[in-house]
Order: sequence, then C-alpha cells, then structure tokens
Amino acid sequence: MNSLLAALGVTTPVLAAPMAGGATTTALLVAAARSGGLGFVPAGYATARTLAERVAAARAERIPFGVNVFAPNPLPVDRAAFDRYAALVQGTADRHHIDLSGHVPVEDDDAFAEKIDLLAEDPVPVVSFTFGIPERAVVARLRTAGSLVAQTVTGVDEARAGAEAGVDVLVVQAAAAGGHSGTLTPRLPPPEVPVDDLIALIRQAVGLPLIAAGGLATPDDVAQVMAAGAQAAMVGTVLLRTGESGASPVHQAALADPEGRGTVLTRAFTGRPARALRNRFTDLYGDHAPYGYPALHHLTGRLRKLAAEAGDADALHLWAGTGHRQARREGAGQTLARLAAAL
Repeated sequence: MNSLLAALGVTTPVLAAPMAGGATTTALLVAAARSGGLGFVPAGYATARTLAERVAAARAERIPFGVNVFAPNPLPVDRAAFDRYAALVQGTADRHHIDLSGHVPVEDDDAFAEKIDLLAEDPVPVVSFTFGIPERAVVARLRTAGSLVAQTVTGVDEARAGAEAGVDVLVVQAAAAGGHSGTLTPRLPPPEVPVDDLIALIRQAVGLPLIAAGGLATPDDVAQVMAAGAQAAMVGTVLLRTGESGASPVHQAALADPEGRGTVLTRAFTGRPARALRNRFTDLYGDHAPYGYPALHHLTGRLRKLAAEAGDADALHLWAGTGHRQARREGAGQTLARLAAAL
C-alpha cells in the first residue's frame, strides 16, 4: 500500500470524484468505500446546514470519505454583457416559462467561511478544494483539526502554489475531465495535456502525493496514470450511470446516446469553463456567454432544473468527460473495482 492510501485509510487507489448538483449520493460514497476507496461529499451549491446533514449521513455509514469545497476565486461578470446574455438565453427559457428579464447578477462565495468553520469544528478525514487555493491559515486550521487537505490543480504553476499553501495532496485534473475545470485562471482554457503527461510534469516540480483525474474511464487509463507517478486515480463521469448515481434520467440517457456528438468545453451554463456533452444550448450560446461565475450559474440555474425535470436534454448541462462512452449500467463498486483490475 502506498503512503497516500495509508493516509486516506483506503486500500484501492481508485476514488470517486465529488460531483455537485446531486450526482454524488450517500449511496455512491458507501459503494466507493466498500470497493476499498472513498468518495467526496460535494459542498458546492449547498448551504452549511445542508453540508452538515450530508456529512452526518456519510459519517453514520462508518466509512472513509472526504468533503470537496469550492474555494473563492471571484470571476465577476460585466453587467452589460450579463444582460445581453440573459436576453439571448430567453429564447430557450421561454420553452420552460421562465422570465430572465431583470435578473440581477449574484456574486457570492458559496458560504465558504461557514463551511470552513463547520469542517474545522467537526473535522472529516479529507478536505479538498477546487476553483481556488485557500489561504495558508485555512489549510493549517483544517490540518490542525485532523483533516488531510487536498488541492485541485491543472498545471505546474498551480501545483507549486498549492504546495506553498501547505496542502498535503494535489489532485491533478486534466482538461478531459467532465464538469467544471478546477483551473485557477478560468479566462484561459486549461492546457490540453494528457493526464499522464501532466502527472509526470507536476511530479518533477512538486514533491507532494498526486491523485490523477480527468478522462479516466478504463483500467488501462488508471494503470497508465499510476505508472506516470500518481498514487491514486479519481473518476467521476464513469459513475454517472451507476445504480447509486443521482444524475437525472435525461443526463444518464444522453451519456449513452449513440447519436451524441461528443463533448465540448463551454462556459454557456455557468460562466466558467466546464466540459459537457454538446447539445443545442452549447451550440447556441457557447460563443456568446460572458465570463462570470457564479453569476451565470445562478442565471441559468432554474432553467436547467426545469429542463432536467422535463427531460429536455437540449437545455441541460450534461456534464461529461471525454471517456463518457465507458459509463455503464452497473453498481458503482463494480465500476471502481473494474477500473482497478489492471493494477
């Protein structure tokens, strides 16, 4: 067993990525733990109270688990561009009887301080951060409380910054990842570097344990990143069709649609780059969306919720990594065990 796995308290180096918005369920965390790994409670978009409830539910299962937190990294929106975009998206919103006119940009930090207070006072085994790097004092506070601290990075400079902040582990996320990129510079596209190459580059620059993420979908993918120097692999998209997934039925169906057109990195839904299945929304609005997170996330949030309920795949954020064709209808534990089979 490598040192990172020992620190995490797990036996299998294939972990379940945090997927905010409902895809990660307590059942998925349990399946990950029972397969020898662990999953992460997503704190993103949740109130501190809801996070506390999710942590309590995971803790009641007596399993190893982590919590993933969105660290503040403001991407303010230009108000004129925001208003123009709202007017443009109104054409799709009309299908779901939503009026976007007069919507005021919401610029919040996802209750970051409250969540840190909660995790410091009621510590969990692992806390990971994405979107931004917290201050050294925050990292030290969580480590003093007994948590292992991980930081999502997408390049060498970010890896060095994470190490400087005092984190224990780096989650190295390649551009092939589904959902939001963890890049610290969201106005710049994340580098199109294969994850195994990215692991090798960061391993040379920083002496921290590395977890590989982004586009990992087969046993060979996992074996390749481990050979490149990762001590664990993290997967998300391949779990979206499992029995424990909380992804909506329309999302799960789209992942397996033989007529699908692949994935695209888009800011159309949230104002921050994220990889999703191409659909009518990304085609219509991808080139017109301003940068602005979380303002665009809040602007389109209700529309996307109603689209999911109505089964409207053309108006929904269908987050998916490049390996989405490998997502299967099976138990999450079976998926994770299968991915570890070549190790």
